[in-house]
Amino acid sequence: MDRSTAHNASRQRRAGSRAAIRYFVNLSVSALALLGATPAAFAEVLPVGVELPLTGSMARAGTAQLEGIKVAADLFNSGKFGGTGKHKVALTVIDDEAQPAKAVSAVEKLASQGVLAITGGYGSNSVSPASEAADKAGLVYITSGAVDSGITSRGLKRFFRVGPASGYSKAMLGQLDAMGAKSVSIVASTRQATADVSSDVANKLRAQGVKVTVHMFEPSMTDFKPVVNKIRLQDKPDVMLMIGYENDYIGILRAAKVLKPQLKAVMGAWSLATPKMASEFPDLVNNVIGCAMLPHPAQFGTAEGKAFVDAYVAAYKKEPDYVAEFAFVQSVLLFNAMARAADAGTLKKDGIAAELRAKPQDTLIGKVSFAANGDNPSFLNNMAQIQGDRIVLVWPKERATGKLNFPALPW
Repeated sequence: MDRSTAHNASRQRRAGSRAAIRYFVNLSVSALALLGATPAAFAEVLPVGVELPLTGSMARAGTAQLEGIKVAADLFNSGKFGGTGKHKVALTVIDDEAQPAKAVSAVEKLASQGVLAITGGYGSNSVSPASEAADKAGLVYITSGAVDSGITSRGLKRFFRVGPASGYSKAMLGQLDAMGAKSVSIVASTRQATADVSSDVANKLRAQGVKVTVHMFEPSMTDFKPVVNKIRLQDKPDVMLMIGYENDYIGILRAAKVLKPQLKAVMGAWSLATPKMASEFPDLVNNVIGCAMLPHPAQFGTAEGKAFVDAYVAAYKKEPDYVAEFAFVQSVLLFNAMARAADAGTLKKDGIAAELRAKPQDTLIGKVSFAANGDNPSFLNNMAQIQGDRIVLVWPKERATGKLNFPALPW
């Protein structure tokens, strides 16, 4: 390169650097102007954080949640589901990898980036510390992915949950009663949320005169043959009830397929009766019963429900499951509360939390009304059965979309 060419290249680099500096200065000035503007002006774009397990052991559920959240944002921004078009939400997504420490780190990073609230979270062991971090940062944290009964007794002012454990317990107890189960073997993870639900269901079944045997397992367990063999040889129950997470269910069902205990039904809790489980493990989950708000193919009798399904199918070329539906509902509630707080000028004064608690809301999962502790006491789940490539709601009777196969097993 000759001296003239080198000089020109150097001059171009300096010019480029000056242009970049001008860009960032202008960006900073714009940001400062925005922060100094009135609440109404600031509210034109509402930054929202999303913290979810998009990789790791709970990636299926986390991905479904993210899909529901994105659909909620798209519809809200287009002026539907309470959106007026005046306010827009902008999402920043961080993968917590289903690790509690990374969930906390994700919340702290989102807070440092200026989000006004957080939607997401899956698994009580991650949601609990993450929501505490959000509360310390002054941010609302709303979820449908945690059922630990103690999670709403911590005195947090900004934690909200649309689906507490009570709604799952009631649904499982209702289905067992409808089937006339006389004996139940519960296989439950020792994680706090699953252990709490297991204890609640077991105690209430015993009070009804049902014979109950509980087998607790550590979250790291992968070989369930010894547990299933005890159920087969000793318990001999009518129903095997699994209370865990996706990988747990698959391990238990694989062991049961080999050992073939003589049961009348296999039932589970959350993250079981979903299209993903039905499509990925058809040889294991057929005829299995689990908690699910939404049948597959999805069916809604309202214009709002149909709009949700249509938007979801258009975005992802598949029908939504109930995990996506929950995430959609919690996010719509959050976005509308943020918009109302922006209009009232209370975004930075805990106005979002106040708006979430202000009044009951009719949603795709029924009425949602947040108590002082952030819980939704009116929540009641459905029970559904995987029947081939379909998911049929079978309890309660008034919400059923098909008939329960019973007795019926996957093997």
